[in-house]
Amino acid sequence: MTEHDFRALALSLPGSEESSHMGHPDFRVGGKIFATLGHRKGAAVVMLSPELQEAFVNARPQAFAPINGSWGLKGATNVVLKECTKGAARDALVAAWKRRAPKKLLTELGF
Repeated sequence: MTEHDFRALALSLPGSEESSHMGHPDFRVGGKIFATLGHRKGAAVVMLSPELQEAFVNARPQAFAPINGSWGLKGATNVVLKECTKGAARDALVAAWKRRAPKKLLTELGF
């Protein structure tokens, strides 16, 4: 998994847009950030629920880890791109996207 792959997966989700937050690329839906790139070289962050974070970390501890501090306790999760498969990254991005997407968009798409 590369940063290019991660970006392409994030932008393939309905209503996704790339923006910037604190000098790093981020991906938003309905104006809300669901993922970022570049806080650390070769890493990304997905905004999961704490429950989903635990599931991803348990399933692939080499690829997923909570970020340090209170954001990590709220579900912000590091993704080590070289250790992550495209399938696992897509699953994490979809979960983060669903968590942040506007209810109207989710309803329109049948979620």
